[in-house]
Amino acid sequence: MTFIHDTLLVFRRQTRLLLREPAFIVIAMIQPLLFLVLFGPLLTKLPAGTFGGRTTSDAWRFFVPGLLIQLGLFGSTFVGFAIISDWRAGIIERFRVTPVSRLAILSGRVLRDVCTLVLQAILLVLVGVAFGLRAPVPAVLVSLGFIVLVAIGLASVSYSVALLLKSEDAFAPLINTVVVPLMLLSGIMLPLTLGPGWLQDVARVSPFRYIIDAMRSAYAGQYWNSLMIEGVCVAAGLAIVCLLLGSRAFLKENA
Repeated sequence: MTFIHDTLLVFRRQTRLLLREPAFIVIAMIQPLLFLVLFGPLLTKLPAGTFGGRTTSDAWRFFVPGLLIQLGLFGSTFVGFAIISDWRAGIIERFRVTPVSRLAILSGRVLRDVCTLVLQAILLVLVGVAFGLRAPVPAVLVSLGFIVLVAIGLASVSYSVALLLKSEDAFAPLINTVVVPLMLLSGIMLPLTLGPGWLQDVARVSPFRYIIDAMRSAYAGQYWNSLMIEGVCVAAGLAIVCLLLGSRAFLKENA
């Protein structure tokens, strides 16, 4: 109970800080919304069958899940910058001398990030509906579940790595070096089947490819197939492994 109480305490503090600077939420939404508004309409002009269907909505059912994962990728991995600022300001050190659980310092922040990303994802889906997206409500709920798992894993690692590096100059290039290739190999913008065989083989190393494929399967109304099983297993496994690694590194740093 103490851990839960401490987690909620940190969560409320982090949420209040975020609400004081709502511009950060808007900034995080700009990139996926720009892709949705400026790039999405181009997909509707591609030949029928490119996205596995024959209607305009099929392009949006392909594109929006990719944008949701893009939102989760960038929204979760860049949160580490905040904890570097807190460390430099002495906030982390002050938490260390309090009875607050060391792990709650991490979990409270991650919970705040999960809630923020879910709200952003809902907004992105609603904008997609305005552009022509037609998806079953269960599919939207499934995609939000994937976003939660992605956010838990990546935010945990981001905070831990940032606290270990303690430098924005080192953290920024590291995140870009890891995230950008993962994003490009996930088939967010266009089907990977359009690329050469070697690119499709290389893309298999990206866990987000399996997650996106599962989300797109759900948006197509297919919930019980191999794509969904793979996506759930990869997303849950990624969240568990990253959370364990992040927690271990965070506890060691705060020992």
